[in-house]
Amino acid sequence: MADIARVTLGLTRPGPSNAPKISFGAKDIDVLEWKGDLLAVGVTEKDVDKDENSKFKNPILNELDLRLGGLLAEVSAEEDFTGKVGQSTVIRYPGLGTKRVSLIGLGQSASNVAAFRGLGEAVASVAKASQASEVAISLASSQEHSSESKPNIASAIASGTILGIFEDNRYKSESKKSALKSVEIIGLGSGAEVDKKIKYAQDLSSGILLGRELVNSPANVLTPGALAAEATKIASTYSDVLSATILNEEQCKELKMGSYLGVAAASTNPPHFIHLCYKPPSGPVSVKLGLVGKGLTFDSGGYNIKTGPGCSIDIMKIDMGGSAAVLGAAKAISQIKPLGVEVHFVIAACENMISGTGMRPGDIITASNGKTIEVNNTDAEGRLTLADALDYTCKQGVDKVIDLATLTGACIVALGPSIAGVFTPSDDLAKEVLAASETSGEKLWRMPLEDSYWESMKSSVADMVNTGGRPGGAITAALFLKQFVDEKVQWMHIDMAGPVFSDKKRTATGFGVATLVEWIQKNAS
Repeated sequence: MADIARVTLGLTRPGPSNAPKISFGAKDIDVLEWKGDLLAVGVTEKDVDKDENSKFKNPILNELDLRLGGLLAEVSAEEDFTGKVGQSTVIRYPGLGTKRVSLIGLGQSASNVAAFRGLGEAVASVAKASQASEVAISLASSQEHSSESKPNIASAIASGTILGIFEDNRYKSESKKSALKSVEIIGLGSGAEVDKKIKYAQDLSSGILLGRELVNSPANVLTPGALAAEATKIASTYSDVLSATILNEEQCKELKMGSYLGVAAASTNPPHFIHLCYKPPSGPVSVKLGLVGKGLTFDSGGYNIKTGPGCSIDIMKIDMGGSAAVLGAAKAISQIKPLGVEVHFVIAACENMISGTGMRPGDIITASNGKTIEVNNTDAEGRLTLADALDYTCKQGVDKVIDLATLTGACIVALGPSIAGVFTPSDDLAKEVLAASETSGEKLWRMPLEDSYWESMKSSVADMVNTGGRPGGAITAALFLKQFVDEKVQWMHIDMAGPVFSDKKRTATGFGVATLVEWIQKNAS
């Protein structure tokens, strides 16, 4: 992350980023010829079937077992290893070219990105535990996969390994560095095509890790100004394709962004409106895309303060998860450099705080498109910032725009913690983005945009209120955003309140980056 020069509350300064530096290679060799610290083999439940003599039917596992003197079959039986997802077994055997052999369960079958990314993450976990520096990863039944699919499988495994080995220790006084230095992917092809896919996985993963680091950063460190500094740093690093414009409060006033500035008014940390623009290194542009991320670096709820059990005020640093996905995508795309596509990355960054200068319940604010909003709940602030950001993005001449936001608890109630809700009036855009999510392995579900629900958003004194009733809260939030999108622009809203953060691991996920990058790639020539 960008160096933050100012003294933060609590005198906290993050340590350097722990993004892993791993060298990847792809080889078509016999796994038994490989020499290093850890040989990890992904196995399905079928792969570990044994014959009447308790020998593996799978030729690779049988050969490994023979070399290990029958130890692999013995240990897998003792540990009841059946190849289920989440299962792994590790054997240390000094007589082999590798110090350790590990079998990693893939379940009944492995055919999608999530399964192979999961394999990479599981291998990373074993590598961490054994302090392995040199690792090889193979599939027991790689021959069952088509030659066309193998580069994508290698890419998913590489991505999973990078994401799995990463630990965000920037705010710990002591932290261990990963020993992992090199990973060889065996049996999934070699040459330019697979190398290109692995490089893509590395570029994409660097964007996902940036997203995680941004969401994990506490609000006393990651202020709106610090988020703008991070955006500027990305633009300066990739200045051949990326430019940055940061608007201050006065410039936002000139653009009549009353909705965004109303939210920002209570904080002593001033708002920063962030606009990055990607232009391809060569050739014409055939499509212009917009990505808008909600950028609330902290959300107290305002005068409708978050109180009581389940209000989650303690993790409201995550309320800029949409902007983290947008900046992560900007970083990845600036390395991949797709042709034929121009991309605008827009974030209205601010805090939602409480003070005498702050927005009150009942206030009427005016957005940059001239529409007036009666604020009946100051804790429905994200949509107020997105209103001006969407209007601004449409004015850049984009053909399509996606906004991402940790917008509603209602979406978590509807879809749970792992799935983001998508709302769009465009069937074509829905197909594009859902196809991108299939490739990325991130879970999205299309939700209805029920126009009749707009009745609950009508105000007697302004054009609209900012919240409807409790029923259908995620839908009315999306209908609110629709009021600020040009009718000629294809638009989608992604409510990622659930999957932005893993409650189980107590850490950010980097959700959204992979799907956005895939979507941009699919729009590129």
